[in-house]
Amino acid sequence: MKKTTLAAFLILMAAAVNAQSYIGYHSDNYNGVHGLLYNPANIADSRFKTDINLIGASAIIGNDYYGAKLEDIFEEDFSFDDDGLKSPKNSNNAYGNADILGPSFMFNVSPRSSLAVFTRARVFFNANDINGETYENISDEFDENVDFNVNEGDYELSSHAWAETGITFATVLLNKDQHFIKGGLTLKYLMGYGNAYSSGKNITIDYDADGSGTTGSIESTGEISYGNSSNITNDFENYEFEKSADGFGADLGFVYEWRPNYADYTTTDADGNTYAPKDINKYKLKFGLSLTDLGSLNYKNGSEEAYDITNSINQDDFENEEGFEDKLNNLYTQIRSGNSAKAVLPTALHFNADWNINNHFYANLNTDLSLTSKSKTNTNSIANIVSLTPRFESKWFSFYSPISYIENIGVQWGAGLRAGPLYIGSGSIITVLTSDESKGADVYAGLKIPIYQNRPKDKDGDGVMDKVDACPDVVGPAENNGCPWPDTDGDQVLDKDDNCPEEAGVIENKGCPWEDTDKDSILDKDDNCPEEAGAVENNGCPWPDTDGDGVLDKEDECVEIVGTVANNGCPEVTIEVQKTLNEYAKTILFNFGKSTIQTASTNVLVDIISILNEYPNAKFTVEGHTDSIGSVPANQKLSEERALAVKNFLIKKGIDPERLTSIGYGESKPIATNMYKDGRAQNRRVEINLVK
Repeated sequence: MKKTTLAAFLILMAAAVNAQSYIGYHSDNYNGVHGLLYNPANIADSRFKTDINLIGASAIIGNDYYGAKLEDIFEEDFSFDDDGLKSPKNSNNAYGNADILGPSFMFNVSPRSSLAVFTRARVFFNANDINGETYENISDEFDENVDFNVNEGDYELSSHAWAETGITFATVLLNKDQHFIKGGLTLKYLMGYGNAYSSGKNITIDYDADGSGTTGSIESTGEISYGNSSNITNDFENYEFEKSADGFGADLGFVYEWRPNYADYTTTDADGNTYAPKDINKYKLKFGLSLTDLGSLNYKNGSEEAYDITNSINQDDFENEEGFEDKLNNLYTQIRSGNSAKAVLPTALHFNADWNINNHFYANLNTDLSLTSKSKTNTNSIANIVSLTPRFESKWFSFYSPISYIENIGVQWGAGLRAGPLYIGSGSIITVLTSDESKGADVYAGLKIPIYQNRPKDKDGDGVMDKVDACPDVVGPAENNGCPWPDTDGDQVLDKDDNCPEEAGVIENKGCPWEDTDKDSILDKDDNCPEEAGAVENNGCPWPDTDGDGVLDKEDECVEIVGTVANNGCPEVTIEVQKTLNEYAKTILFNFGKSTIQTASTNVLVDIISILNEYPNAKFTVEGHTDSIGSVPANQKLSEERALAVKNFLIKKGIDPERLTSIGYGESKPIATNMYKDGRAQNRRVEINLVK
């Protein structure tokens, strides 16, 4: 019994492949139309005016069952069974993807929106929950005298080939300061070119070498079902390339960009419209979220058969049946027959985060998660994957080196580049070249015609792009829309800083001439009272009259005391005041025969001081007088000393000494007769008289 016969019977995998395309390249901001394959929002605000893909292909092989060194595989004596490392387990899995991007293009339909049209051919293969011991127990020409047992259990296997023609529209949804969001939608017309699938439940196979006679016997249990499109016939050996099904699919995606330095590249034209150059990446962090491959195809003319394979048969009977279908129909029990199941696309969720380290170096984190059930009949699914991709990126060249963890395969390390129209790479090349037990290999390559966004022109070199420069041929600041600031009045103060742009002025007065608001011939800049006419000698202010006596302070000798014009603004000592003053003075008492003032006279002197303070500029003479008792010289001396004692008392109490003089007249100026006691008392006196 040959291995191929049993392999067909079990519908086991011959190889397993990873299900992702263009690993590493999809993180490049210059991937152009390829960007829509992972997230349709990518084509909005693109670094391309137009990107035309001529042809691109991606193919990946790998598995979690078998690993080998790459160079050994190409040696003549390499043996699959004897060389390499096998890792059989109860649930080995396989994923397959060949992806061809045909003629496709994208272009900008407005400053905010982009459109793409693409063609694509795809082949997917999935084998889930295959028992690795199955292959271990089957060899090409196995020993018919050795028993073996296969406990396959449940499995799911599907393969699907289809083509897509799609249209993608993406637009900017939000562009506000440092926040930027764009969204995109892809609608796809699907053309099915082939579909085959199989599933098994509780399958076991027990081969007994002795059997019941000279040949072995095969005892099996479980249920097998298989289906295929109408263009696959004759035990899956014949295939006609023709469209066998139609359907529709969709992709949906959003991208958020955080642009903390938006003000550095955003300019505003004279109409208030903002503009940012299209040829540079403006984000510090970018996050993408998308759903891809929503949809299915219904092969209406396809068929599905199901068999109960619980039976014990002779080995010769098994090998005498010609084909796979003959074995099932003649040796086992058919339990149902009908139309094939709908082929479900490999729906997936993609999350992407990109960090702009500086203008050319980036780090990208990408996660692809399958949203389809691996246990559902005729359903394709991608392999779950997490990739970290550092890259160097520029307009004409990019290099990236993705490190990925892929479900059921493990860690893969690759490298790729883009050089103008060429892109080529592999998500596993470094792992393949360095590992002795590589379980996968992939490669992609393609050609395109990139038409990049131009660097905005700035003919006058003033840093303001011609697109928003109101004076593209003359150097000017951005604040004035690229035009030089005018100086209309020619006073060397630019109009933007000139408070009087049409009247020549001086720099110190912000371009305005100095004014004389109060018309007092003193300019406001020098006028301490610019709104009130005044004198030059008083810095443009009017002379004040603090006490309101009609005598200006500059001429008023008593600025804060009301006086008369005749007395230079000071109050005049009237006859009544003089009389009152002397009435007080005459009551000043001295000790007998001495010049010392009696304490009883203190209150009188205080009253005198109060009167003198009311006339701060008046000068007085303190005069001393005596009676005629005693000698003339003695009386003269005593009068002088008493006058001086009063003067000193007044000075001590705060009267300005410049205002006081003292003089003694002795007995020479009596005001009454000295013959009587009463007259002599009147003659012993002090008078305080105004100096005129």
